[in-house]
Amino acid sequence: MLQLVLAVSAFTVAAAVYAVIGLRWWRRARMQRTILGLVAALDLEPYHVAALKSEGAEAAAAELLLDGYLDIDGAGAARLTEEGREPGRTPPAHPLPAALLEAVRRYDPEPVSIGSIDRYDTEYQIRRGAYERERDALLPPIPRIPRDPQERGRLMDCCGCVGIVLLLNFWIAVGLLLVLARPHDVRAWAAAVVAAGCLAALCYAEGAGRAVRTRTACEDPLGDRLRTEFHPALAALDERQRLRIRLSADDDRRRPGVVDEDDEDDEDDEDDDWWADAYHYRASDDDDDDDEPDGKPLG
Repeated sequence: MLQLVLAVSAFTVAAAVYAVIGLRWWRRARMQRTILGLVAALDLEPYHVAALKSEGAEAAAAELLLDGYLDIDGAGAARLTEEGREPGRTPPAHPLPAALLEAVRRYDPEPVSIGSIDRYDTEYQIRRGAYERERDALLPPIPRIPRDPQERGRLMDCCGCVGIVLLLNFWIAVGLLLVLARPHDVRAWAAAVVAAGCLAALCYAEGAGRAVRTRTACEDPLGDRLRTEFHPALAALDERQRLRIRLSADDDRRRPGVVDEDDEDDEDDEDDDWWADAYHYRASDDDDDDDEPDGKPLG
């Protein structure tokens, strides 16, 4: 009789635990499908995709390079071409390459890097920020699946801790009773086997919950989509042009009228080398004095 009660109790608790896990799986999978469908339905402009990937300046430079407005050398210095200097030529229709072209024209004929414009040119930053805010306002709010315990709230954490403690006490009590109470007939043995199987199933409940979290993870769906899309101008570049644009975008020191501090340090080091030479000559004089004490040669 005791084995039957234990079997019914263990089966009920195991069914309740796995029902909660299944309900959580259904809820998270439904939310995951909703989020992925929402992200897939977004109509993203190519320049907006590049801006979200922090490649807006590179995409604008690629379009200007392909259209003949701009030329970038192997050191990453950007200069206007003869066509880019023509005042009557129609500027690009999109605001980002148009703003970058105007920024390069402000520094012409001095070379400038794309990275210095992107980081230090105030007018370009204002126009770029206005475009990004305008496009970001069109994005719908994308829900997130909670992944950290803090995101569920303290009440849910407390309930979870209490449930784990009660479940652990139940598992220990049923296990001890199964060991201490020896079955006497086939029905008791069958009930004991069922109870033991339910206790074993409870041991895998944590792994099942972890598998649910892994299979329904949806941490950065927008970023996953952005990583699969490229701006047409960047995709049309050859390897050499892509390398030069990347070099120019990473360089933020090439600014007209600004002297590189490393060069100044090198010049100061060259000016300060006199003391090392003086010390060298002084050390040579001391060695000569040691070889000839009191002005008399040794020997």
